[in-house]
Amino acid sequence: MAADRYSARRDGDVVRLEDTNAQTIVSIVPSVGNITFAMTVKGQNVLRWPFASVEEFKAKPALSGIPFLGPWANRLDEQAFYANGQKYAFDMELGNVRGAIPIHGFLTTTTKWQVLDASVDSTSAWVTSRLEVFREPLWMKQFPFAHTIEITHRLRDGVLEVSTRILNMSAEPMPVAIGFHPYFQLTDSTRDEWTIAVGARTQWLLAANKVPTGETRPIEQLFPDPTSVPLKDYDLDHVFGDLIRDQSGRATMTVKGRRQQLDVLLGANYRAVVIWAPQPNAGSPSTATRNFVCFEPMAAITDAMNLAHRGVYRELQSIPPGQTWQESFWVRPAGIWN
Repeated sequence: MAADRYSARRDGDVVRLEDTNAQTIVSIVPSVGNITFAMTVKGQNVLRWPFASVEEFKAKPALSGIPFLGPWANRLDEQAFYANGQKYAFDMELGNVRGAIPIHGFLTTTTKWQVLDASVDSTSAWVTSRLEVFREPLWMKQFPFAHTIEITHRLRDGVLEVSTRILNMSAEPMPVAIGFHPYFQLTDSTRDEWTIAVGARTQWLLAANKVPTGETRPIEQLFPDPTSVPLKDYDLDHVFGDLIRDQSGRATMTVKGRRQQLDVLLGANYRAVVIWAPQPNAGSPSTATRNFVCFEPMAAITDAMNLAHRGVYRELQSIPPGQTWQESFWVRPAGIWN
């Protein structure tokens, strides 16, 4: 039967989606940030996850796999954000927001996700989980917009779709500055052998604190050929906008090895992408831990809420009261994986 192609199984903390025809298994741990920690294609994991077991990960979780970033992604340039003309200062004594440049929100490794459904049909396998942000006083203190987030991971024809739906339950428009921070890897070669293709036209220039200055430049001033960028020549932590869309509104980022290839497709409501691919010798981590590239789907550029308030950024999206925001990105293995 066609339905036998797909399965969705729960094994303790882990939900596994399988497509037997494509020999692909996606593994998600809802109890730790709803993070996807493995996408194995013919036994090869396309996601970096440097842990020996789920138990080790739960004991000391860290950014890896495909983590969700909210209620903002990447950096803010002060310990506050702006929305609807109002400044919202963080209460730094609560401890869930840290640093002079707060980064990645406070939802990344939360235990509060609830699995709503894990099912299959003849075309796909999926799991949907919900985070009820409005129920958590310490979260509402820092980001006082009552909302829920639902994420559906769907495996279809060997492609993973990650769909996010946000319902604004508050009485004012809610800014949308969420994102994801996926760590991708190829197993047929090392980072120095990879090339990437960047489906964007514009680079946002950054200040020393990694926050956009408001100035942009054509991407060709960074990458002479954005369709074939040798990673060995770059130490990347860059923000890109004006994404190049196909007829369906999707933008594509690609990493290629010797034979393997991975495409990441961003839906139209992802307005920017951050690419993080640090050089192996940049900083203290070992060479092995730097063997990855992050294509980060972003609803807006870094520091979007604050830059929009100053009139520097004009693409910030917001959700009217009682309405929803929804978008997907897709992870599509290509090339030869066995």
